[in-house]
Amino acid sequence: MSQLTIIDLAAKLGLSKSTVSRAFRNSSDINPETKARILAMAEELGFSPNTHASNLRGSKSQTIAIIIPEFGNKFFSLAIKGIELVTRSKGYHTLIYVTDHQVQNEATIVRSLSNGRVDGVIMSASGEGHEHNHIKQLRSKNIPIVFFDRNYDDINTVYVTGNDEEASFKATEHLIENGCKRIAYLVINKNISIGKVRMDGYAKALAKNGLPFDDHLVLDTVNEAEENCKDIRQLLREFRPDGVVASVERLAISTMRVAREEGLKIPDDIKLIGFSCLDITDLVQPSLSVVKQPAFEMGKIAATYLFESLAKPLNLKEQETTILESTLIYQDSSKKS
Repeated sequence: MSQLTIIDLAAKLGLSKSTVSRAFRNSSDINPETKARILAMAEELGFSPNTHASNLRGSKSQTIAIIIPEFGNKFFSLAIKGIELVTRSKGYHTLIYVTDHQVQNEATIVRSLSNGRVDGVIMSASGEGHEHNHIKQLRSKNIPIVFFDRNYDDINTVYVTGNDEEASFKATEHLIENGCKRIAYLVINKNISIGKVRMDGYAKALAKNGLPFDDHLVLDTVNEAEENCKDIRQLLREFRPDGVVASVERLAISTMRVAREEGLKIPDDIKLIGFSCLDITDLVQPSLSVVKQPAFEMGKIAATYLFESLAKPLNLKEQETTILESTLIYQDSSKKS
């Protein structure tokens, strides 16, 4: 049955080729019972249509690329689920690419997509570099791109993100209200969009409450657990913070690990709050207070914007930003005593 074609399937069902084709395209102009009969027969015979070939004939790939910095983060897993919920409803497929936070990898991926392999791109920026000609090349081919979570300031397009500055401000102020005077801010690459914005919220909370901004308490570390644990250990030993705002989930986890190894109790010796999408924060002992990001909703909205861009001419004049509210969940780790 591997050589079975859509013409053969149509003949077996006594239907036209166009009717069978509409069933696989999820077209609305086909009787639901007829569609169900076609799909049931296809399943029985093990038939799968060559959608790539038919899409090429129609000058559309029916495919969307999702480009993310990493897989090892639940935020991106949830965002992808949101994106795919929308893309499947539109009859599209997705291709997922990972940059490992490297702009060179990002550029290679994007350039490979500019030949019409995909109809649009949804991306969380790697956060590196100042020249992003690879993105501009994509736009020159009229392939729309929507950023989520992380963007580039020099690229004018739709950007969907969380209320990072406000959330970081509230997280920092919560530690201050619980008695912290020396609060560290941990970040992986403070020059990327979310790193900068979250640090702004941290700095504004300090200023509002009359606490000095100390460069020694800002740790710009790496994405590798062993190395960032080493950096966090040095920070805790040398500068003795009594509170920590971790701008990404893995730094919160690394801080908990290092604190345990150093004999520091959370929240007695040091208080901790971090941005995270973990659903088990209440089970972590000591409990982890979190800024929970709306990752799933962010993915859905980014995909919705992309399909709107596919349906109308691109507007490259200004960047349009949608900001979603994060949820602050305070656990025992930073309650007032």
